[in-house]
Amino acid sequence: MGDAPDAGMDDVQRRLMFEDECILVDESDRVVGHESKYNCHLWEKILSGNMLHRAFSVFLFNSKYELLLQQRSATKVTFPLVWTNTCCSHPLYRESELIEEDCLGVRNAAQRKLLDELGIPAEDLPVDQFTPLGRMLYKAPSDGKWGEHELDYLLFIVRNVSVHPNPDEVADVKYVNREEMKELLRKADAGEEGLKLSPWFRLVVDNFLFKWWDHFEKGTLKEAADMKTIHKL
Repeated sequence: MGDAPDAGMDDVQRRLMFEDECILVDESDRVVGHESKYNCHLWEKILSGNMLHRAFSVFLFNSKYELLLQQRSATKVTFPLVWTNTCCSHPLYRESELIEEDCLGVRNAAQRKLLDELGIPAEDLPVDQFTPLGRMLYKAPSDGKWGEHELDYLLFIVRNVSVHPNPDEVADVKYVNREEMKELLRKADAGEEGLKLSPWFRLVVDNFLFKWWDHFEKGTLKEAADMKTIHKL
């Protein structure tokens, strides 16, 4: 395959696409192998083969019950400039991120990426503070060439942190309360200000987020957790 199709790809993103090995799983979340991030996100490969891989989505709240959102950078290969939850990425095919007990591998990956994308130091995000609330399986095209097919772990964490976004990964950040989140949804639906939300974030918002917010405010978050089910959305 020549360089031409990827001529527009940012150098940092190209390096990550070829160096990072995602964890391939079946629909029951059993590990079946590994594949480059590049191949895992090519839409033609997603449609034709088994490119289902493990991912995670972090929902970081502060003590005022506000959710931290990020806008993906313009150089991201999939879903550039789209608003999404705090951090979304992949555990990699490496020992520390393959640990299945208590979702530790996924939590280790989340800690790594929150430093990488948002500059939040690991000591401010102890891995035992991430609460896994559920898993969902979804498939979504980004444009004609790229897309996602992921088994996504949904991780909740409440910490007051200082954020220093990495411009290679993140264009902007903001905290939203519940009403502001509803206003963002309205704008995205109306196509106002060119605002777009990532497909996985939208699935979580439509299926889980406001219920989580209720539990969080009541102090009953543990009741919201369901790690047995894999929601096929």
